[in-house]
Amino acid sequence: MKTRFVLINTSHAGNVGAAARAMKTMGFDDLVLVAPRWANVLRREETIQRASGALDVLENARIVATLDEALDGMSHLCATAMTPRDFGPPTAAPRAHFELLLKQELLALDGKALEVKNTSNPEDPSAAAAGQAGVAFLFGSERFGMTNEDVYRCHVALSIPTNPGFGSLNLGAAIQVIAYEWRMALGGFPVLDATPQRALADAAQVAGMLGHWEQALTTIGFLDPAAPKKLMPRLNQLFNRAQLSPEEIHILRGVAKAMIEATEAKR
Repeated sequence: MKTRFVLINTSHAGNVGAAARAMKTMGFDDLVLVAPRWANVLRREETIQRASGALDVLENARIVATLDEALDGMSHLCATAMTPRDFGPPTAAPRAHFELLLKQELLALDGKALEVKNTSNPEDPSAAAAGQAGVAFLFGSERFGMTNEDVYRCHVALSIPTNPGFGSLNLGAAIQVIAYEWRMALGGFPVLDATPQRALADAAQVAGMLGHWEQALTTIGFLDPAAPKKLMPRLNQLFNRAQLSPEEIHILRGVAKAMIEATEAKR
């Protein structure tokens, strides 16, 4: 689904950069500014610094004079307004609304697929285009938020669940939350391991290390070969649970070697 972030009358250049960064981290790049305070806001130093590498989002961003221009091609409009309106669209938490929205879109696409299947010309491009939807997230100015007129034209007013005693979010933070919730609703991104998967020691390596430890424990008098009981099988199970790597096997064998050498040196 096409996704657009629309910033209306933004007054702080840094917030535009923060918006670009928040969007890029969640895989979005369609940013439109409606009558921002600075005509050159996309090129201002503060904007670029706060974007922190999301320069491609800034390069693709557009500045327009009216909200109508910003919403061209969008079919579902989401206001972000913390203050309830006496009259206007229903208020919903982002996560709950996105789940409902995607269910409705799936039903609409299923209906369109059936319609195209039954038509005499299934390759009609107008029929396919009719099923395409676009969602726009609207954010008002930092000082005043969204105007009533802009909220009224939206399908929903998204309200981020926050501390009832302190619900103030700066613009960049609000965009990050909405972008994250929308990305998760769309399926999210896989979590990548911070470190590469490590290789595990094979059974022969573990057995060799255990033999070395048995020798070391006998040397220091901790293990009685005549009455070993279940010490070595228990250590075997302990090391199996630890899922040792070859490097860790080398460390443990080094410890066993040091125990043997230290004991023999005292004799």
